[in-house]
Amino acid sequence: MSDIARILQQDQAKLVAMLGLSAMDARFEAQLLMAQALQVNRSWLLAHADEKPPTAAYTRYQHMLDRRLQGEPVAYIFGEKEFYGITLSVTPDVLIPRPETELLVELALVQIPVATPCSVLDLGTGSGAIAISLATLRPLASIVAVDASAAALQVAQANARRLGLANIQFILSDWWQDVPATPLFDVIVSNPPYIADADSHLQEGDLRFEPITALAAGATGLKDLVSIINRAPQYLTATGMLLLEHGYDQGEAVRGLLNGAGFDAVVTHRDLGGVERVSMGQRR
Repeated sequence: MSDIARILQQDQAKLVAMLGLSAMDARFEAQLLMAQALQVNRSWLLAHADEKPPTAAYTRYQHMLDRRLQGEPVAYIFGEKEFYGITLSVTPDVLIPRPETELLVELALVQIPVATPCSVLDLGTGSGAIAISLATLRPLASIVAVDASAAALQVAQANARRLGLANIQFILSDWWQDVPATPLFDVIVSNPPYIADADSHLQEGDLRFEPITALAAGATGLKDLVSIINRAPQYLTATGMLLLEHGYDQGEAVRGLLNGAGFDAVVTHRDLGGVERVSMGQRR
């Protein structure tokens, strides 16, 4: 058996050839898989690159590598993903939390007071990433997390239980269908599906393995955003805020929808890549 450095070098080339990854990304992923197999961190891995991995660990590594070479996302292989500093369990029943969604959390935290109670609704919670982040950092907030998928809701509930969070209520609901009309919410957040049904990206990369119902939303990708925006005023307090993640080219359309539905102070915020990512407004 080769040493760790040689194994990683060979498999980095495989990842580049089969998945089209950059050399940097392929090297990083190969290191992640080996570190997971050995149950060490990447620093240890780099410091012991001239050692040979134990047979059992190498077998685990090869199994994970084979799955990755088939295109399966690393998050599903590991069964977890870090989001806003919190490690969450993820399965193919939920969307993999992405760094750009952290902007939605940051903006929502500004709207949720630290020292007083606040009512928050998270529509389409998936793994619970947004609701759990808010519940962790705003323990006085009462959060309702909604999803139409029972399997996704089980993942979110398990994450909340593992983290000992008692300020989240989970509801199985197709958007607004089973959300209680009272009491009203001070803040509503959502990262809904916003990719057009015919978008070719749905057949590429990690998206091929993620639940299509959490990604695609009609011919223009705006179907679910329209549903959320049009009914949100009925569920918001007099000065309540609605915050929505959307596609890179949907900012103008979402601002128009918010204005048309009677929201004031409508604004779109850009993510770290300079892309219009989150639009928000206050109930008029």
